[in-house]
Amino acid sequence: MSKKIAIGGDHAGFEYKKQVVAKLEQLGYEVKDFGPFSEASVDYPDYVHPLSSAIEEGEFDQGIVICGSGNGVAITANKHQGIRAALCWNEDLAALARQHNDANVLAIPARFVPFEMAEKMVFTFLKTDFEGGRHQNRVNKISCG
Repeated sequence: MSKKIAIGGDHAGFEYKKQVVAKLEQLGYEVKDFGPFSEASVDYPDYVHPLSSAIEEGEFDQGIVICGSGNGVAITANKHQGIRAALCWNEDLAALARQHNDANVLAIPARFVPFEMAEKMVFTFLKTDFEGGRHQNRVNKISCG
């Protein structure tokens, strides 16, 4: 069974998001695009909060959020107790976010990484498993709730 992926962001991440959605769907992933749906200026929390809530409620396995720096979307997603969003800019960080932190949301800084790297990070993130073990205890201590 294919993973269910939630994706969203802001206007600066719109083009990357559109391309990532197309690639994921082509590969058989079930994807819900939370928006935005154009390059018009928007407020990313309007998209990232519903996306994060849907992941917390178990509707989606993982999420991808994309904005100019990746910071705003990551900060917003991480306000949710059940979200562990990781801002990444290369494949190694995307892999470690999954392996060591059990990150469930990948945050991509569209203005700072070429699309080819963003795409590699997405697939590394989605295909990498959490190692558990010594990392599980640490992950258990992340949430404040």
